[in-house]
Amino acid sequence: MWHPPQGIHNFLRAYYHFKSADWKENKPFPLTANTAGEMARLPRYYVMDLNKGMAETVSPEMPSASATAACKWLPEEELRVYSAEYGRTGFQGGLNSYRVNRDPRYSAELQLFSGRTIDVPSAFIAGKSDWGPYQRAGAVEIMRTKACTQMRGVHFLDGAGHWVQQEQHEAVSRLLLEFLHG
Repeated sequence: MWHPPQGIHNFLRAYYHFKSADWKENKPFPLTANTAGEMARLPRYYVMDLNKGMAETVSPEMPSASATAACKWLPEEELRVYSAEYGRTGFQGGLNSYRVNRDPRYSAELQLFSGRTIDVPSAFIAGKSDWGPYQRAGAVEIMRTKACTQMRGVHFLDGAGHWVQQEQHEAVSRLLLEFLHG
């Protein structure tokens, strides 16, 4: 098996840790507006310091060797799969989502769906320590009350951050099965 350069592996370990419930400073709350001042309240992995890239932003949050060994939701052998693939392909694919969401040149096609609702049974599952749902003020409430007309549940799971399906896989599976059987 090919092993990626240690730099990619360490970068990913710090990045995944920083956005997980293992990073104890992840205590998200709804922003009050979509303003620069409110967005500045997001963690540095969303709004980075000037002249720092993601690697420089996440490296100070690298977990200790004992914390890495104790990480049951992303053991080293599984992280090696991610680092090998990113080492092979780069990060461009994952970053394209951010470009589409923020740049009108790329998001024009999405306007076709503006104002439309999702009219099938829906559920939302996120980690209680995930800032993702709070990146845009009011987005969770709009999803819950307007965008999804048959919302069956909105769940924020303890002990999970951005990687809810890995950090709390059993709880996510249980909620999905309840949704599908409901």
